[in-house]
Amino acid sequence: MAAKKAVLQLSVHDERIRKKAFVTVSRSQGVTSITMDDKTGKMTVVGEVDTPVLVMKLRKLCNAEIVSVEVVKPPEKKPEPAKSAPTTPALVKPAEIVAFPVTHMKYPYQYHSSYANSHYQTYGNSRVVVEEPNTCVLM
Repeated sequence: MAAKKAVLQLSVHDERIRKKAFVTVSRSQGVTSITMDDKTGKMTVVGEVDTPVLVMKLRKLCNAEIVSVEVVKPPEKKPEPAKSAPTTPALVKPAEIVAFPVTHMKYPYQYHSSYANSHYQTYGNSRVVVEEPNTCVLM
């Protein structure tokens, strides 16, 4: 989908509704830029956006109509003049990236034996002895 420039006519009479319209348009996927002329009430939206869907969302807030939709041409790149190669060779080599492999885990969610020792172990030979057998008293 090519980038489009859509001009929408909005009837915005309140600052709160104007802000809500900006938020609604900015949340739409593919919007590159938004401008609005307060005097005429025209909002210009640039980007890869579906204009009729955008107008339907805006009509929940205020009266919205499509004025025009144009395809935006990308700016033409001017050819750069060829630069001469530097006469001195580069003496500095880029730094090498050294990665330390993780050898104890081959898969990201693999179980490792160190997980078993990460919590407190219970003692198998210990007992809790209560000296008085009738410690619970109901009143």
